Amino acid sequence: MDEKRLSRMEERIEKIALELEKAKIAEYVEIMNNPRKLLYTNFIGGLARGLGTAIGLTALAAILFYILRQTVNLPLIGRYIADLLDIIENYR
Repeated sequence: MDEKRLSRMEERIEKIALELEKAKIAEYVEIMNNPRKLLYTNFIGGLARGLGTAIGLTALAAILFYILRQTVNLPLIGRYIADLLDIIENYR
């Protein structure tokens, strides 16, 4: 009976060890114990997020301006802006 319990316990421990290995707990603990590596990892992650945001917003703005250009008469808008600038200049 004790051998069965010991055998089941060993199987459970191996299963837990495999699950921890899959979760990469050791790598997380290593990063948390090394502040330089943590800062470097977060810095690179921040750069990647910032670059991704810039590229995404540029693409969305380009699509928006393309759709706007196809649907709105831009010289008409330009005329309104020129009139607005004239009003501002005359106000001074």
